[in-house]
Amino acid sequence: MTYLQTPLRLRRSEGMRDPAIIQSEVFAAVRALVTDQIAPVTETTSLLGDSRALDSMKLVELCVALEDRAAEIGFEFDWTSDTAMSRSRSMFRTAGSLASEFIRQMESQ
Repeated sequence: MTYLQTPLRLRRSEGMRDPAIIQSEVFAAVRALVTDQIAPVTETTSLLGDSRALDSMKLVELCVALEDRAAEIGFEFDWTSDTAMSRSRSMFRTAGSLASEFIRQMESQ
């Protein structure tokens, strides 16, 4: 188990598909990878652009961990798309937009 997988499994037995829990798990996973441990991870924490919280390698680590979590819950998380790195439309704009997309995909499958 890697350090990233730990936050995503904290609440494994409690409401595995509860959107509030899923959002907090996504934020915890981002937090585990952020180098600036002073700033809290919130809805508006930037994941793209100049003021991003994660570098590209850590963003990939986060996506792989989310894929693993999705498999535990029972769906396939697709983090690839034509707009993945678009600053205006990407699910990776903020921690909140990533959590929202993860939840949307979970609820649609």
